[in-house]
Amino acid sequence: MASCPNKSEKVGYCAPAIIEIRNLHKSFIVGDQNVEVLKGISFDICQEDFFIIFGPSGCGKSTLLYSILGLEEPTSGKVVFLGENIYRDDSEDRKTEFRRKHIGMVYQQSNWVRSLSVLENVSLPLILLGNDELESTQYALKMLKKVGMEDWAQYNPAELSSGQQQKVAVARALVTNPEVIVADEPTGNLDYDSGRELLHLLGDLRFMGKTIVMVTHDLEYLEYAKNILRMRDGGIVAMYDETNKGEILESISYKKDLKKFKKDDSLEECDLSEGPTGKNKNKK
Repeated sequence: MASCPNKSEKVGYCAPAIIEIRNLHKSFIVGDQNVEVLKGISFDICQEDFFIIFGPSGCGKSTLLYSILGLEEPTSGKVVFLGENIYRDDSEDRKTEFRRKHIGMVYQQSNWVRSLSVLENVSLPLILLGNDELESTQYALKMLKKVGMEDWAQYNPAELSSGQQQKVAVARALVTNPEVIVADEPTGNLDYDSGRELLHLLGDLRFMGKTIVMVTHDLEYLEYAKNILRMRDGGIVAMYDETNKGEILESISYKKDLKKFKKDDSLEECDLSEGPTGKNKNKK
């Protein structure tokens, strides 16, 4: 696995890195215009990290996530995942197989096979990989126990609350024993308490050796991150780690913007780049 600068030397980089993003650009043709949605993004994600990609709608965080997953090929730049350049060729089958083996997904809205029980839904990824059905079911039940949902194994997912469904989604993400769990706005349909419970659960996965990568526009959950990448207009505004995260969590602007966010559910006018020391302020 490639090495990179020690985290203490530069925020946003670490050694060894499980995911390396280097000078990532992505453009789309919209009408007769070339629209650049990722503008030279570079950072690392380390093993057992809880890494949050944070920013308002339209800032490019979803495109960045899809590029990391091998779903959106960048215009230029490199994505190295577990030492492998995932865009080294055009093989979609190879990328799909890589995702199945190494990445577990938790979406904002879980997609269930409605004719199957909770247990059958959780075991399905293992069965699709060619594993024995009985062994897959037994292991799926073990994952349900880890998230506290074993008593709901025989229920239909539609009978569960949104918070319970997200716990089951975590179990399904874990069932193939991936190195990385990717959560795409996982709290979007949850109330405050259910959202915090889910974030606690995701945080605990680090103690199982998992790396968590989460995309959110929600200020309330930044405290759970070990590292935070804040985006705006396709670029990185600031990087926060455990040495400077307090700047965004404790600043007066954070508290004011959190109140504003709760009131009008909008981040478009928020500017959290300046903490108490102003170290992360980008002047234009």
